[in-house]
Amino acid sequence: MSTAILTGQPVPGSSLEGDLRSLGFDVRVASDAGDAETLLAAVPANQRVAIVDARFVGHLHALRLGLTDPRFEAAALAGAVSAQPGARKALTRALARESSAATGGATVVMDNLTERITAALDADGVQVHRPDLGTLVAAVPADPQARNEARQAVTAVDDEAVRLRTAVKSRDGFFTTHFISPYSRYLARWCARRGLTPNQVTTASLLTALVAAGCAATGTRAGFVAAGLLLLFSFVLDCTDGQLARYSLQYSTLGAWLDATFDRAKEYAYYAGLALGAARGGDDVWALALGAMVLQSCRHIVDFSFNEANHDATANTSPTAALSDKLDSVGWTVWLRRMIVLPIGERWAMIAVLTALTTPRITFYALLIGCAFAATYTTAGRVLRSLTRKARRTDRAAQALADLTDSGPLAEFLTRFARRLHLRGPACVALVTGALVVLAAALAPYGSWWPVLAAVMYALLSPVALLKPLKGALDWLVPPFYRAAEYGTVLVLAAKADVNGALPAAFGLVAAVAYHHYDTVYRIRGNAGAPPHWLVRAIGGHEGRTLLVTVLAALLAATDFKVALTALAVAVALVVLVESIRFWVSSQAPAVHDEGEPA
Repeated sequence: MSTAILTGQPVPGSSLEGDLRSLGFDVRVASDAGDAETLLAAVPANQRVAIVDARFVGHLHALRLGLTDPRFEAAALAGAVSAQPGARKALTRALARESSAATGGATVVMDNLTERITAALDADGVQVHRPDLGTLVAAVPADPQARNEARQAVTAVDDEAVRLRTAVKSRDGFFTTHFISPYSRYLARWCARRGLTPNQVTTASLLTALVAAGCAATGTRAGFVAAGLLLLFSFVLDCTDGQLARYSLQYSTLGAWLDATFDRAKEYAYYAGLALGAARGGDDVWALALGAMVLQSCRHIVDFSFNEANHDATANTSPTAALSDKLDSVGWTVWLRRMIVLPIGERWAMIAVLTALTTPRITFYALLIGCAFAATYTTAGRVLRSLTRKARRTDRAAQALADLTDSGPLAEFLTRFARRLHLRGPACVALVTGALVVLAAALAPYGSWWPVLAAVMYALLSPVALLKPLKGALDWLVPPFYRAAEYGTVLVLAAKADVNGALPAAFGLVAAVAYHHYDTVYRIRGNAGAPPHWLVRAIGGHEGRTLLVTVLAALLAATDFKVALTALAVAVALVVLVESIRFWVSSQAPAVHDEGEPA
């Protein structure tokens, strides 16, 4: 429950009280600032409070945007200001000052009280969100003529149409913008009117995708066609949950995590379903499925690392970025550039169509080629931006990159040891040794100790990149290189084992570790910090897991190696899932809304 305190004399014929109640507010009327202070003191400390001028005229959705958005501790628009529990003390102080002025004999005019309170919150250091209303009306008319004009302006704009339009992301891919969002927004409204939550729609999207993966696993043409159709419907629901969140302002940290995590779970489960279906037809494409997951996961960590390194950097400009911004304002180049990076809409549409019309092998070939091109294009552009910009990265950005490396206890110990000895070295040494591990695993026969030797060098030298804060121009590449080294080693060793079941076991292990890495990203995005150190230590860190897998491959026969990979995958999955679910369900982090994979 939330409480709205109306200040001043209610206007006859006004629907303001009814509008506030429809938004879930318990409405109370205050005749002056002292009365408002008394009413505020009676509101439980865990409730949101809004102070609203009784003369307010405007759209219901304007009030919704200004008073109910859970992402902001305080928000304001003309004639109204709201505060969540975190900003209640500042609101109380502001009202107390107004009340003291009245009891001290000063003349306190109730006109513009909400504006003075908003200014006081600003002066108190509270970040007050002021929503962009666009064509929506929010005003406090000073006289009857101004009131009539404001009411006419309200009548001239359909706030429901505005609400539907703004439920759609302002920037999205071509396929999503032109083929999904024109219809999914109405599905979002349908869900809102029936009391469904974004998290319920997100869960429905996951279940639909899992059913699609099951259909693909049948290996029949009918199953492939059904899988393609269900995958597209799952994507429609995936768009709907975000639009429902924006339409009804139902944002939460848990919801953002579910939306982002389930996207990865849906896609990678579908890869597994395609691989199972191909196996039923006598075609083993598990290596392609695992390769697609590795490539896609590394693409994402490139996105995340680059964005984390630069989102709060100062003097963050470059000629390359300026050219990119210019191209984004030129007609057809906007959509072309959004399509060639193969965002989630285009990618899932391609997968769905190819599943229905061709074979899993062709689907994976097309996916690998498309993702490889997109990865090359985006990474090259970001490297050019990094080399040509004069950005100064913050300590927060450097810490985020360090957390994204997922360095385990061995790397921690070696880093502390090297710092005591004042050792230094170029970060590229660690990255080269990571490439050597994958190369040794690929060139040496299964059971060779050469990959182990390369992994030992990798584990010993991987801390070199962490000896100084990751503030260099290209330091955001460190986490992606570590991901590629670990995932690539697992993939190659499983393929070299050449035993039935080794690649599916490796797929499960990489999926479990990738989940942990995505979970780390979404914690950082939600300002909740990195996962606890005990979790990173428990699962070994990237260098520990890479070394362990190479040792297992050298010591065990191929069939036993498959069993060991399976056991390791289950152990990692259990640990990271239990901790992740515990954290997100109990998290008190501020509400956020993840806009999804960049277009």
